[in-house]
Amino acid sequence: MRNPLPLTAAFSSLALAGALLAAEEAKPPNLIVIMTDDLGYADVGFNGNSDIPTPNIDRIAQGGAVFTDAYVTYAVCGPSRAGFITGRYPQRFGFERNPAYKPGDPTIGVPLTEKTIAEVLRPAGYKSGIIGKWHLGAHETLHPLARGFDEFYGHLGGGHRYFPEDLTIKNSREAKHEGDSYITWIQRGREPVRTEKYLTDEFSREAVEFVQRHKDGPFFLYLAYNAPHSPMQAPAEEIAKFAHVADEKRRIYSAMVSVVDRGVGELLDQLDKLGLTDNTLVFFLSDNGGPTNDNASRNTPLRGQKSDPWEGGFRVPMAARWPGVIPSGTKFTEPVSALDIMATIAAANGIKEDPARPLDGVNLVPFVRGEKSGAPHERIYLRMFDRGVFALRDGDFKMVKPKKDAPVVLFNVEADIGEKADLAAGSAERLARMQKTYEEWNTQLIEPAFEGLKMKGGPKDKGAQP
Repeated sequence: MRNPLPLTAAFSSLALAGALLAAEEAKPPNLIVIMTDDLGYADVGFNGNSDIPTPNIDRIAQGGAVFTDAYVTYAVCGPSRAGFITGRYPQRFGFERNPAYKPGDPTIGVPLTEKTIAEVLRPAGYKSGIIGKWHLGAHETLHPLARGFDEFYGHLGGGHRYFPEDLTIKNSREAKHEGDSYITWIQRGREPVRTEKYLTDEFSREAVEFVQRHKDGPFFLYLAYNAPHSPMQAPAEEIAKFAHVADEKRRIYSAMVSVVDRGVGELLDQLDKLGLTDNTLVFFLSDNGGPTNDNASRNTPLRGQKSDPWEGGFRVPMAARWPGVIPSGTKFTEPVSALDIMATIAAANGIKEDPARPLDGVNLVPFVRGEKSGAPHERIYLRMFDRGVFALRDGDFKMVKPKKDAPVVLFNVEADIGEKADLAAGSAERLARMQKTYEEWNTQLIEPAFEGLKMKGGPKDKGAQP
């Protein structure tokens, strides 16, 4: 196991003590999580992208930490988001399929036995809002306002069309299936409202206004863009900026990412304007790997794409900024998880985990500050029950069962990030040990608890599972 790279912004012990004291005396930190949908690992500047400018997303990375080995809990949208929002592997509570869009079914979503970040933070005085994509249950008992959030502006399903003229179903409860849900009006709270702008711009504007309303804090904002998920739509003037891109789908995708980046900049500027930057922890990540065949995203140098157990399926771009707490310019190379967001903000507020629902995440702050050495996670797990697929990263090694009837394969993903050289033939002992570790984890899980997504017309979701 390698050690983390040295922190580029070193603190003396005296300065460190001062920073910690200041953090303790400050108000509880605000939390903003910016999650994109189907963004490729290689499609941000902080991961080496040069053809789609992302200067504002990169501001988060430059002012804090880049996590080179960041994972989500599943390789498609819904279960990944369920893991993030609860801080627990979703396979523990049966959320192992993309949820079917059924507003009349109270079982399809995050069960009421689990707590969301918003529910955990509410007793600490936080006001919480979600803007954008929910995808964690369409029934009224699973609605964001029933799960700890004070405000909601967005859509309940797994994706959405972007232009106002496309949204022809006023009431979300009238949507009969996932395809219909893409053309519903946007909800403000529980009420349908008309949109006037390209949807990504609507969400960015709402995020800026949320911060203005709650500037006295503390607040939790979950800005859940549905971009750059299909359908591939962007304003003509934005597409024109990428006229040099030969592939049409990649051209539209680039414009979609660029509009997200602009919105991120508007949100960060609002924090600066209100003097909130120093007391706001901001995370940026994608919900899963890019579906390269569907939206022309790129996961280079990773193997595979969305829905795969390969690195390209669930290793994602991720960065975090918290001035004075997370040293700027940090490059953290040990495995981390979207699960850690819940654990980090809970630790910042002194919130103890519920022993009935122990968190799978880890407080990242001591690791990125160099106060703790080694890896926050010794192991990263993935199980995709319906396909008989699983993966286990243990240190630098990763075991993968890529298909139900296929043998397991083994890679050193530190030396072989593209998962090209199978080491299984000469590693029987290591494989046996890793297999045992995975099986022990698997005994803690339950089978999927609800029906998965079945498309009936409308936009095609490559992450859909029958």
